[in-house]
Amino acid sequence: MTKDRILVIVPCFNEEEAVAAVIEDINRAKNRYSLHLDILAVNDCSTDGTLAVLKRANCLHLDLPVNLGIGGAMHAGYKFAFRNGYDIAVQIDGDGQHPADELMKILQPIFDGEADIVIGSRFLNRSGFQSSTMRRVGINYFRRLNQILIGQTIYDSTSGFRAFNRLALSTVNVYYPDEYPEPEAIVQFGLHQLRMTEVPVTMRERQGGVSSINTSRAIYYMVKVTLGTLFIYARLRNKLKHQMA
Repeated sequence: MTKDRILVIVPCFNEEEAVAAVIEDINRAKNRYSLHLDILAVNDCSTDGTLAVLKRANCLHLDLPVNLGIGGAMHAGYKFAFRNGYDIAVQIDGDGQHPADELMKILQPIFDGEADIVIGSRFLNRSGFQSSTMRRVGINYFRRLNQILIGQTIYDSTSGFRAFNRLALSTVNVYYPDEYPEPEAIVQFGLHQLRMTEVPVTMRERQGGVSSINTSRAIYYMVKVTLGTLFIYARLRNKLKHQMA
């Protein structure tokens, strides 16, 4: 049994249909792998019965008073993890797409000291749910953008199935992108010279609720995230340059 204290953060917005099963899956994985693990569900001001489900579930929970988006919800969770002394934080979305039985795949490189951040990728073994065509176009676009900006290839930059060690937590405790954070955060991590790696995982389709990114919003998403990524790149590069001067 590892001695690392692990916090699994489950961001939730209107996930009453799926989140109870997600928490049950995580608890089963905790027992199966004998992990020193807690679960923190972050209710992002849901308008359905999500909060009532979380109050009945076997987990900690935060109830945000206003809707902050996935980035704000995860930032709250990362702050909780860092300030309460957890060694590792893991994101598992509340919609059921990230199977908890894949948890050890993203934890093991951190246990072995091989990475600061581990990303579960749908595209390394091409199994399970591969996302929609428009999403795959966007994912390939962000892969190329990351290559240009930080010289590193991340095949599934929009994956929210991630694990952070204590060093990475110290970074996201200070700042984490809002709204659609996953692609933007890749640049943040690269500029901070954090060691990122991807491992193949098998994901499922969402088990309930509705995605915030549909076909009609895909172009808006790509433009907004591109601008956010370039802003983070320019701001952090300038900040880190002055710190080294």
